[in-house]
Amino acid sequence: MTVKENMKKLSDKMKLIFGYGIMIALFAGGMTFFGYVAALILGGAAAVIICDVLYQKIIPMIVYITSFLVLFGLVSMYLAGEKTLTPSNKYKERKK
Repeated sequence: MTVKENMKKLSDKMKLIFGYGIMIALFAGGMTFFGYVAALILGGAAAVIICDVLYQKIIPMIVYITSFLVLFGLVSMYLAGEKTLTPSNKYKERKK
């Protein structure tokens, strides 16, 4: 196998990890919404505790994880040789 084929296989595995990671991070973000809804329904001291835990512990963890996963996804695209974040020439030609 060539180096390019090995990089493509590694990139495919990294994209799989990236996809599942982002899916889990989105799910966790959605669960924070339901945490805030539960806090709104409960009210009082329980709501303060729930909101405090969500804001100070859960949300920063989600931000760090998603930031790492975005970097992970960009590295996997780089290893595969993809140039998805650059403009291509095929869109320059338009019908007149």
